[in-house]
Order: sequence, then C-alpha cells, then structure tokens
Amino acid sequence: MTGLTPAAERRERILQEAVLQGLLDAERSQLAAFVDLDGVAATVDSLHRAFPASPRVLHAFAAKANCLVPVLAELRRLGMGCEVATAGELARSLAAGFAPDRIVFDSPAKTEAELRRALDLGVAVNADNHQELARIDRALGDRVPVSRIGVRVNSQLGGGSIAAMSTATSTSKFGIPLADPGSRRRLLRAYHDHPWLTWVHTHAGSQGCPLDLMAGGVAQAVAFAEEVNASLGRRQVVGIDIGGGLPVNFADDETTPTFDTYVRQLRAQAPALFSGGYEIVTEFGRSVLAKNGFTAAYVEYTKSMGGRPIAVTHAGVQVATRTVFHPDAWPLRIEAHDRSGSVKRGGPVRQDIAGPACFAGDLLARDRALPLLEPGDIIAVPDTGAYYFSTPFHYNSLPEPAVHGVRTGGDGHVRFELLRPAQDPWDVPGPGGHGATLRRWAHEPVHGAVGRGVG
Repeated sequence: MTGLTPAAERRERILQEAVLQGLLDAERSQLAAFVDLDGVAATVDSLHRAFPASPRVLHAFAAKANCLVPVLAELRRLGMGCEVATAGELARSLAAGFAPDRIVFDSPAKTEAELRRALDLGVAVNADNHQELARIDRALGDRVPVSRIGVRVNSQLGGGSIAAMSTATSTSKFGIPLADPGSRRRLLRAYHDHPWLTWVHTHAGSQGCPLDLMAGGVAQAVAFAEEVNASLGRRQVVGIDIGGGLPVNFADDETTPTFDTYVRQLRAQAPALFSGGYEIVTEFGRSVLAKNGFTAAYVEYTKSMGGRPIAVTHAGVQVATRTVFHPDAWPLRIEAHDRSGSVKRGGPVRQDIAGPACFAGDLLARDRALPLLEPGDIIAVPDTGAYYFSTPFHYNSLPEPAVHGVRTGGDGHVRFELLRPAQDPWDVPGPGGHGATLRRWAHEPVHGAVGRGVG
C-alpha cells in the first residue's frame, strides 16, 4: 500500500520515467511540464456525456487556458471546438486544424480588421457592446453572414470569492448589462434591427464563482432570448452560448464539481435551455485541462532563514504567476520526490518552496509541511495543466520550459511526445542577429568568449 491516490501514483510513474529518459535532468532540464493526454480524453468524454445529445451542443475549449497548438489539436481530435479571445488565439486555433464554424471569437476589444477576418472565415462572433454591433453591421454590408453572431449579456447577478474572476458584477467590463436602466430595451431593439443577431452569450465568471450564480446567469440569458423571440413573433434567437467557468478543486486529487453537477444546476434554473429550441455552446477551459497537467522542478539549493527551511527550486513566478502574486486565491499543492522521481518519505517539516526569480515574493508555498527537501530532489506541482506553464511569465528572462504530452499504452509503458520544446536562454536575437553565437557561449569556457573581445 503506497497511501497515494491513483492520480498521485500516475504522477510518480511519469516522473520516474521522465528522469530515466532525461526529460528531467539536474544539469540540463531542471524544469519541465507534463500534460496527461489520457486524462484529457477522459475529461472530455465526461463533458460530452454530461450534456444531452439533443439539442446540438458544441463544446468549445477556451484557448486561453492552454494555447499550445498540439494541445488544441488533441482537443479537436476529441470532438471539441475552440473559443478564442484574441487574434493570436484565433491563429493558433486555425493552426490546430479547427474548422472556422467550430471556432467562437470572444473579446471585449476586437478591431475592425479582426471582425472582418472572422466574418469572412465564418467564425462565430459574440459582440461585447453596441459599438461593436455597429462595426459588424458595417462589415457585413448587404451580406447574409455565414457566421453565428450573438451578443454577450451581463446578468449583473453578483460576483464570487475572487473579484478578478467574477464577470457578472454590476460594473463588469464584459458584455451589455441587462439590469441597467434602459439597457435591456435598447438591446432588444438591436435584435429587432439586426436579423443576423441569432445568439445570446453569457459568462458569469470562473474560479471562485458558485454554481448557482453561474446557472443563474445562464437562466437570465435564456429568459432574454425567449423575450426576443416572443417580441418578434418568431425564433430569431436559435442558440445560447453559456460560457464556461466551472471551478476546479485545487485542494486534492478529487474532481469536483463535475460537469454532471453543473448540468443539474442548469436544468433546475434554466430548463428552457434543454427544451430543444436552442443550440448550445460551452466554453470550458480550466476544468478540462487543470487537473490533467503538472509541473516538475529540481531543488537547486536549501537553506534555513529565521529557523525556517527554504528550498530554492526552478519553478516560480514564470510558471505559477497567479499563485505567486495571489497565493490566497490560487494556492497550489506541492509534492516532494527524490532524485529518481519516487515520492519522498519522511516526517513533515514546515518549509518554504521558493522559485528562481529575483524578488522576495517568488514563493510557490509558504510554511508548507513536506518531507524535508534537499538539493537534487524534485517537486511536483499538480493541477497546473491550465493557465500555468502554458502561459509563462518572462520575468528575469526566465526561459519557457519544455512541455511533454504523456500517454500510457495497454502495456503500461509511459510514452512522451514533445508539445513545446524548452526555450534556449542563449537563443537571443542580439544586434545583427547573432543568436547562434550566443548559443556557443553557453558551451564554451568563459575565457574563450572573452578572448574574442566579448564582455
């Protein structure tokens, strides 16, 4: 009996194999990240099963959660669409092979050029405000759009425990408010004036938002769609984009809440959503990828300060930006492993887990009870498959780590595939484009470089 959860045993097995294959190495690759592609497939399957087969549902993965093209391509193969919020994410979704009609473009700051391109491609567009609706009208001219076009509405029902993740507050920057004086009437008029407005979009928030708030926001969107259709005497609004936002449990390996739990909330608060009269789009991101990825880093040094042990590792603000700057809102678990990748045994010792960046707050965990870490040990940071290593922060010019996809064959053998190569810190485009010369310096004695007049 190991006392480990199945997920923890799997991480241990992956780490052991990564060390054996040199994907983690104390001298050459001190930091790496892993995406469990088998776990991703299981999660996507649970999402598909949670929603009914009829009406038609498109689950569009929120690219912001993990915008690596190979990851997006894997999600496409699993039957998902893609939700994008920038031109860069749109480009990545197309590179991953998504058909334009399976891409949804959301952004509060779309340019006219971006709108024209999306409409020309046939990408679905959710307008954020009345000025954007006017731009869409000009871009379309007399054309009948091939894109699905909707409006993001803000139910203004309130926020969750993390203000930055709450988008249904009375003053949110997103969408058109439904409760402000005169706003609902003006938006209803927009649907009357623009027959190409056939969708309603909403998103109440994500981490820290309770399910009843999220489902309540969807209920408001459905009620508005019903109001539009009733006032027109026909079903102009044919689809509801309910957004994503399902929170993730960062406390342990249990997946909670589940997609099934959320659908039960939706059925209770917005039964008309499942009446068959509306197509549905979802935009889940964190809940699809977070628990299917982890980060691993070597401990470089250990010390004691004020009586507290400190382990200095190669994982910090560059791969865990939210946790470092807002540790109370975004706590992460830390697992201790020895240099072979095996889970480290020993009594718990309270210690700080620090990153490599040059500022005092670069800490993954404070006063955390773990087996005492030593130089050469490895820490694993679970639940980082979304928003962490896939969107690195380049503080101190810290390089992007390699990201490896993981599959386990029927024979139990762990197989890796490179999803993103490690960034070479010496690959710097200097004056005249001498990046290759800089790479040579990394492998030569210092005097060799100085002897050629460098420095």
